[in-house]
Amino acid sequence: MGNKNYSLYSGGLKGAEKTFGEFAEKYGVNEVTFTFEGHKLAREKNITILSNDELKRGDISMEIVSARMGRRYATTDKIRKIFQVIFHMINKGYQVFAIGWIQPDNTIKGGTGWGIELAKFFNRPVSVFDQGTNKWCTWNGNEWVEDTPVISSKTFCGTGTRNLSDKGKKAIEDLFSRSFA
Repeated sequence: MGNKNYSLYSGGLKGAEKTFGEFAEKYGVNEVTFTFEGHKLAREKNITILSNDELKRGDISMEIVSARMGRRYATTDKIRKIFQVIFHMINKGYQVFAIGWIQPDNTIKGGTGWGIELAKFFNRPVSVFDQGTNKWCTWNGNEWVEDTPVISSKTFCGTGTRNLSDKGKKAIEDLFSRSFA
């Protein structure tokens, strides 16, 4: 297929990220999986292991993350490294797609929420498939609006929940089909 000009950046974890990678492979899209030494992945293809120096470029105060998200996160080294990997995924992929749950405060549940907040901060086009309503929504700068997104940027990030529903998986499949059919 002629989609090698496109690149998916992801983290290779089970659920949404693994599924984004599988559909990237199916549609002939380049795939880059960011991780760190010793991290267990569900999808081990096209792995880029970030060095400690590279990880540090994505370092951010856990207090800032907690304040931005309105909730507390563990301060373990592993969580910090995961947030650092998320920084690299969002930084490399211009357009951002995620599967998760949109919360009443417009954040996204879990660690996925940090990636989405970074995307908003970087003024990236960002769309989330909300597994609560089973609808795609795109951030318009002030709120989430229902949408039917397509992959239009040559670089994009695919991320989201480890607890991917069948409808969430179908949403990823349909996203790739709409974008690359």
